[in-house]
Amino acid sequence: MTAMPETPAAVPSLLHAPVIDWFDEHARDLPWRRPEAGAWGVMVSEFMLQQTPVNRVLPVYEEWLARWPRPAALAAEPPGEAVRAWGRLGYPRRALRLHAAASAIAEQHGGEVPSDHAQLLALPGVGEYTAAAVASFAYGQRHAVLDTNVRRVFARAVSGAQYPPNATTAAERRLARALLPDEEPVAARWAAATMELGALVCTARTPACGRCPIADRCVWRAAGSPAHDGPPRRGQTYAGTDRQVRGKLLAVLREAVAPVPQQALDAVWDEPVQRARALDGLVSDGLVEPLPDGTYRLPLT
Repeated sequence: MTAMPETPAAVPSLLHAPVIDWFDEHARDLPWRRPEAGAWGVMVSEFMLQQTPVNRVLPVYEEWLARWPRPAALAAEPPGEAVRAWGRLGYPRRALRLHAAASAIAEQHGGEVPSDHAQLLALPGVGEYTAAAVASFAYGQRHAVLDTNVRRVFARAVSGAQYPPNATTAAERRLARALLPDEEPVAARWAAATMELGALVCTARTPACGRCPIADRCVWRAAGSPAHDGPPRRGQTYAGTDRQVRGKLLAVLREAVAPVPQQALDAVWDEPVQRARALDGLVSDGLVEPLPDGTYRLPLT
């Protein structure tokens, strides 16, 4: 009987060296990857990069770290200032969560981002992915870091599927842990390398298999690159949505130096029901504070 060839799932080391070597040569020079960024710089980048491309994050990240180089510096300011500095990155609740995390770091950890994974996970606004990413990228620890890019690389190279499931599954977590190199520094490098590979080469719509360092070991490619049941997920339409209205309302408040009257907010969107719904949502989310005189401002507490 002819022996079956070894696969990446059975022998993870088939993937480690080529992916890490590729990363050493092709990794982008990003500020949060530099040693001087520290754990706080890594944490800020992870909050900002959620659902936001690198080119939009870069200028805001640089301004943020220049203004708040330590968690305590951010914690000392009102949360509304974090929302103001967030600018047009989108999903501004991330700014409030980052401010809350900075406050907890200042109060509970002496102003230093904790290295312990469990302590990271306990911080406000820090979930499974962010805790693993900070522990891995800032402290060189061995954790499975599963963002969309990594999940897509593993789906194709190991599982033979064009796209990963809509939500992270237990099977994906088990696979990611099984693929981790044993040594902590190598595992941390692997986490960054697989993320970069998914971002630059193994992309959702047009994977550049000719430039992939593991194309000859990719299970999906070996199977003839079979199509998924459906196309890659597309981002939500923005124009005309409540998200757009919320963004316009927040833009007025970010630019104001004093509380904003209702009339100024009414001017940004003609449809009153949608405008009111969007404003109510901002208030409920803690992004906007209504005052007794009928004006609005970014939150102070």
